[in-house]
Amino acid sequence: MKLKEIQLQTKRRTEVIDITTEVSEILRANGIENGLAVIFVPHTTAGITINENADPSVKRDFLTKMNRMIPEIDGYTHLEGNSDAHIKTILTNPSQTVIVEDGRLMLGTWQGVYFCEYDGPRTRKVWVKILEE
Repeated sequence: MKLKEIQLQTKRRTEVIDITTEVSEILRANGIENGLAVIFVPHTTAGITINENADPSVKRDFLTKMNRMIPEIDGYTHLEGNSDAHIKTILTNPSQTVIVEDGRLMLGTWQGVYFCEYDGPRTRKVWVKILEE
């Protein structure tokens, strides 16, 4: 399958956006039944993670803890002023791989795929590549 792109417009400096529906729609629209979905962010200040998507407070708790552990201003030497965003990205990674079976993402009952913004607001993109069986 050709590379597909999801475009996002983030609204805050740090935020977490559930993109599970968008990734699932790519599967459906392209008739994908089985394989692997590689979900990749081509940005050095954003990441992709998989976590609970049933309780919205999980996103809030995640960002609160990340911002406490890695504050925006903390004596960094990187000239752009976004060192915290780069470090947060290291912790969440730029990509995730999810098994696709019978046309659906094989996520746990409470899991979702999240785009993590650490240096917004910005226009962002997420690339999805399906490796079919």
